[in-house]
Amino acid sequence: MSKGFWRLTVADHFSSAHQLRHYQGKCEQMHGHNFQVTLCVEGRRLHPELDIVMDFKELKTMLKEVLAELDHCNLNEVPAFRDANPSSENLARFIFQGVKARLVDPGVHVYSVSVAEGPASIAAYFEEE
Repeated sequence: MSKGFWRLTVADHFSSAHQLRHYQGKCEQMHGHNFQVTLCVEGRRLHPELDIVMDFKELKTMLKEVLAELDHCNLNEVPAFRDANPSSENLARFIFQGVKARLVDPGVHVYSVSVAEGPASIAAYFEEE
């Protein structure tokens, strides 16, 4: 018997400014992005009555809660980025961990978070189980 699973994906966006410390280029100056975020979660079982891994609405709400901490601000002033550069890589990890902390169903876990500064510049974060 196969060991199947489901992967759910939701997307959202936020707008913020940041500067990359020690970059030695244009990105060391304050600049902004309209960041596009893609969140993927996985589950190995369906809710017995609903036949869903989890409600997309719940997943979107969790993502929005995390993104609200980053939206329309100077990311360098967000406590998590006072010492760490607010790079797309670190943003992806921050969002991953924020959603992971909000998931209550042990049968569902965050698979990945991707953060795009533009259509051709995307950073993805994963964690091994």
